[in-house]
Amino acid sequence: MSGFSAASGTQMPAGRWAQLWLGVLCMMLIANLQYAWTLFVGPIRDAHGWSLADIQWAFTIFIATETWITPFAGYAVDHIGPRRGPKLMILFGGLGVGLGWILNAYADSLMLLYAGAAISGIGAGGIYATCVGNAVKWFPDRRGLAVGLTAAGFGAGAALTVIPIRMLIAARGYGDAFLFFGIGQAVILVLVAGILRGPDQVLTASAAVAQFHNQSKRSFSSIEMLRSPIFWLMYVMFVLNAATGLVATAQLAPIAKDLGIANSPILFGATVLSVALVVDNVLNGLARPFFGWVSDQLGRELTMAIAFFLGACSYGLLASAGHGPWTFVICAGLIFFTWGEIFSLFPSLCTDTFGPKYAAANASCLYTAKGAAALLVPFANVLQGATGSWGAVFVVAGVSNLTVALMAIAVLRPLRRRVAAVPEPGMSTATT
Repeated sequence: MSGFSAASGTQMPAGRWAQLWLGVLCMMLIANLQYAWTLFVGPIRDAHGWSLADIQWAFTIFIATETWITPFAGYAVDHIGPRRGPKLMILFGGLGVGLGWILNAYADSLMLLYAGAAISGIGAGGIYATCVGNAVKWFPDRRGLAVGLTAAGFGAGAALTVIPIRMLIAARGYGDAFLFFGIGQAVILVLVAGILRGPDQVLTASAAVAQFHNQSKRSFSSIEMLRSPIFWLMYVMFVLNAATGLVATAQLAPIAKDLGIANSPILFGATVLSVALVVDNVLNGLARPFFGWVSDQLGRELTMAIAFFLGACSYGLLASAGHGPWTFVICAGLIFFTWGEIFSLFPSLCTDTFGPKYAAANASCLYTAKGAAALLVPFANVLQGATGSWGAVFVVAGVSNLTVALMAIAVLRPLRRRVAAVPEPGMSTATT
């Protein structure tokens, strides 16, 4: 495989860090589509009299389209080429985000609101696939950290803009907030599209780094990857772990309410639930670059085993000691800190295993596991209703995390070593 080597002391292509930070910026600009949506729900209901359930279908449509469009967007980026592919997809995504928010601003029917959600979801999915794909391609030597920073941008954007959005809604109404932020985000994305690009050649790590991370000596197409049992093993692991974190995300408020502490003042008048939400989002974001960096030092599987084992312990702590205001905040924070890393570890793992050439499409195929995991979230309510408490849900979540931790070491690592040994047809197995 030709390309630059990331050997110790060898200079990688200039500008790769600038490309990484541009990707982080793009992710920040689409974060509001998911994390600031809750600010619009109440004003939309008040303006039109639609039920909350009907309004929230727009959110479901956005998540579904954002998740399931990524493999097609990644395929397009990989096959159009490193110079034009990222530019065109960010341009397309930026226009989609802007159009979707403009539709939301003027939607006077649920169908128009749903159309805005679908269009913005398609745009956001294209941007997500492009930025994650770029991160793993530019940084064969630091994939965990690079993807972690990129994924962290998806939450950081909302943290910076949630207060301005809330203020604009209060001052001018939700329609103007959709309109102004939609146009502003779209303009910046279109400008960034002119600069963003992938590496001109396939970048490879040094022989030592490649061996340490069991990096494949060839690049597998998406069809080849989908035929590989190891991909479906990673997919199942992703689903099992993602489902527990999505349950925690969706059910945090009901859990706190059932414990009788949701509205208890805890810090400068803020309630337990408010403080927990802030702490959880911060730790969820920090987990992505932190555990990504750790995986660069210790290896992907060992880092997974450590993070997921700590996740299992966190659910146990929440079940046994999370009934008080501060203990609830701490235990919930630990759950999010040991869950957010899946969005840096799995893309890095996928590219290490199946090569960088088709990384945008391949990592995006694995990312659809998030959508599959979301289908399991309602079963937490069924289990809670059947048992009368959240204890059984915590036990299942803990066992799920522990199972994935064991699978990472006992099953995934030996299988990946076998895949890494497969040479590229007609090419030398030596790393250049």
